[in-house]
Amino acid sequence: MIDPKQNKLKTFGILSLFFAVLLFNPQFSLSQTQKPILHGKHWVAITGKPLGATAGAKIFEKGGNAVDASCAMLAAVCTMYDVLSWGGETQALIYNPQTKKVIGINALGVAPTGATPEFFKEKGLEYPPAYGPLAAVTPGNPGGLMTMLAEFGTMSLKQVLEPAMEMAAGYPVEKELVSRIERSKDRIKKWPYSKKVLLPNLGQEHEAPQVGEIFVQKDLLNTLKKLVEAEETALNQGKTRKQAIYAAYDRFYKGDIADEFVRGCQEQGGLITKKDLENWQVYLEEPVMTTYKEIEVYKLTCWVQGPVMLQMLNMLENIDLKEMGYNSVNYIHTLYQVMNLAYADRDFYYGDPYFPPEEPIKGLLSKEYAKQRLNILNWNVNDPDVKPGNPYPFEGRTNPYLDLVEKWSNVGHEKKQMTDLEIQTFESDFFAGTTSIQAADENGWVVSITPSGGWIPACIAGETGIGMSQRMQSFVLEKEKNPFNVLTPGKRPRATLTPGMALKEGKPFLSFAVQGGDTQDQNLVQFFLNMTEFDMNVQEACEAPNIVSYQMQSSFGEHTARPGRLTLNTSTPEDIIKILENMGYDINKRDRTSGPINAIYFDWKHGTFWGGASNYGDDYGIAW
Repeated sequence: MIDPKQNKLKTFGILSLFFAVLLFNPQFSLSQTQKPILHGKHWVAITGKPLGATAGAKIFEKGGNAVDASCAMLAAVCTMYDVLSWGGETQALIYNPQTKKVIGINALGVAPTGATPEFFKEKGLEYPPAYGPLAAVTPGNPGGLMTMLAEFGTMSLKQVLEPAMEMAAGYPVEKELVSRIERSKDRIKKWPYSKKVLLPNLGQEHEAPQVGEIFVQKDLLNTLKKLVEAEETALNQGKTRKQAIYAAYDRFYKGDIADEFVRGCQEQGGLITKKDLENWQVYLEEPVMTTYKEIEVYKLTCWVQGPVMLQMLNMLENIDLKEMGYNSVNYIHTLYQVMNLAYADRDFYYGDPYFPPEEPIKGLLSKEYAKQRLNILNWNVNDPDVKPGNPYPFEGRTNPYLDLVEKWSNVGHEKKQMTDLEIQTFESDFFAGTTSIQAADENGWVVSITPSGGWIPACIAGETGIGMSQRMQSFVLEKEKNPFNVLTPGKRPRATLTPGMALKEGKPFLSFAVQGGDTQDQNLVQFFLNMTEFDMNVQEACEAPNIVSYQMQSSFGEHTARPGRLTLNTSTPEDIIKILENMGYDINKRDRTSGPINAIYFDWKHGTFWGGASNYGDDYGIAW
């Protein structure tokens, strides 16, 4: 174990540090959480919206497994629009109790034909735009849902889409969606199909739906009916359940739904072609994994940011975190520096593994590489210019990009002067979008999903009722910024979306995910440590204060970084804040310091589930 107390904090002295540690109880515990633990014996369903969790519960009550219920929740939250819609993307981990393996689901859309760096540079852009049809990659949520259901579910597409179809026919809209639409209505009015669906009170002072108003999506309902029709036609022809679901898949990506999606996209200036939809596919993958004190932690590989949590755990495993104390000065500083080391690697080395160059993921996840990275951690002050490392020797290769690594800097991505509004927008982007879905059943199926894309303000593609993704903005246009994530037609952007799962002694231990952009793995590593190092239960760990770094490059907008910027919970003692400021941190405080974390803990002693649903946002769970 590395003992950071041997590294003297020269600026302010050990005594002041020790005093601050005493002020903040290292054995933090929430005597009363704002939400109760969800205890279940048969199943548990958690997602970002109460109606979404109800959709999962309805499927469980009809005999579906966790995959069926997850697909129903995914369909429901896509229909509720505020942080994702049907044109977005699905990222999932599924534990299969029959094989005792974790499977990755890659249903992220790809850049369309004509989407090249030159195309956007000619428009005077440094990155693809954040909104509108030119921000769209191909839709992934429909394909991801149907693939998971066909391969691992038990029910028909008609059964799992039934709650979403009922909602599309009209459901009482909630406050969060209303607020998002009303705030974004000027942008929504630029897109005729979005305006028709999302602004039912056009011309009035309040043009979004009213809270509690029945929100009707006729075009989306018609699209979902077409999927069910395709399935039923195939079944009537003697096809199997799986074949019938894939017949619906083909109607979406190769049939009349695709025709209208492409027409509506291109009419509004988008680039997606019919060939783009036909060629796109869902990948069933082997996820990446590391061990943290004999706990196996699984993440999707480097087409999302998931491995960054594994890199952090590889470093943190060498440090006595419990001795430091929960959210002490040493703990906060150590976490922040380790985050920055891992995220610098993410910002430079992560990209779509189905396109060259080949990412050095084996080296990045090497335990020896983690120790090398940890050796450069500055224990005294924040290092604002942490660079990517060199993982290539740890997988027996030579790094072809060392010259780019040497020139690469987060400091260069910092806007020196930002207005209060710009800072607020920048930090909001770090938490932006996404929801999470967690499900488990008594037969051993476990599902963790972080779907996203097509959030408000979404540009709807024609008469499909489907809001298009905005994920193209996560590409870079210059190899100097990240040679693995340069925009190319047919390629997936490196996304922020990152479900998690952990096994202990060969059995499910935790399933977890969080809403948010670049903060996701920051939040999740702290959640994981809360449970494994600080003995919190799953609900306490979901609600506990986090810290947030903005030193990495945002995956959205202008890809800005703010080295040294640190968000702390308002409960943090002033003495700790003063010491951290002396260490070079620019600190702000929030009441809520993470996106909404949702999780399931598996209690093998009693054969039960413990569900945790965040106290932040509309996240909700049901168990039985």
